[in-house]
Amino acid sequence: MNYKLTKNKDIEKKEKVGINFDVFPNIGDCGVVIENTEEGHSSEFYNIKSTFNYIILEGNGSFFLDEEEVIVSKGDFLSILPNTRIYFKGKLKMILITNPAWKKEDEVETRASIW
Repeated sequence: MNYKLTKNKDIEKKEKVGINFDVFPNIGDCGVVIENTEEGHSSEFYNIKSTFNYIILEGNGSFFLDEEEVIVSKGDFLSILPNTRIYFKGKLKMILITNPAWKKEDEVETRASIW
């Protein structure tokens, strides 16, 4: 077989800090999730190994990357290098592709709640 199909019913669903995640199987060494949020990611964190690549599918908001505000809207692509502090605000639906795939032990929370 030269493909792999994951049906919607088999996709892992998670919730964390006000975000709903659809977690897809890793593709090689990349992780893939769809993030839906009404308000944003209220805790600040960074990842020591993964680049975070966001494709904004719906909505608009602001990412705060090492305290610099980056405004995003539908259709934008944002790539964030490892060791960059991240949090974001807004009503957003996004695809997040991490490379290498996200691992819990590589994420460091720097502030539990921004707002």
